[in-house]
Amino acid sequence: MEKPIRVLVAKPGLDGHDRGAKVIARSLRDAGMEVIYTGLRQTPEQIVSAAIQEDVDVVAMSILSGAHNHLFPKVVNLLREEGVDDMLIIGGGVIPEEDIPKLKEAGVEEIFTPGTSTSEVVEYIKGHLKR
Repeated sequence: MEKPIRVLVAKPGLDGHDRGAKVIARSLRDAGMEVIYTGLRQTPEQIVSAAIQEDVDVVAMSILSGAHNHLFPKVVNLLREEGVDDMLIIGGGVIPEEDIPKLKEAGVEEIFTPGTSTSEVVEYIKGHLKR
């Protein structure tokens, strides 16, 4: 039997709104994935530490605060510094379209904006996992 996909759902920075992250976490669980939710106000260092300790396949970050251009790439860079290059890194939240290409260049593999269906996120993870 194949081991379930393990996903870390994280809320980096000072963002205090987590409804969307909880909806995604529940949808991923309903799709058979193991989900670790880190809670609110996580530093990039805390996210990376949890991702490594939990041996996840995917890091899914959610942000509404506008700090995505700083926090998402910082998580990617910290993972690389730790020698981690096999985790799928995705993000979502209120992120302007013009910021998405820079985030992808920085190593965030996909960005999901408001209105994205949860099934689209599930299918993206299943189709792009680095196992």
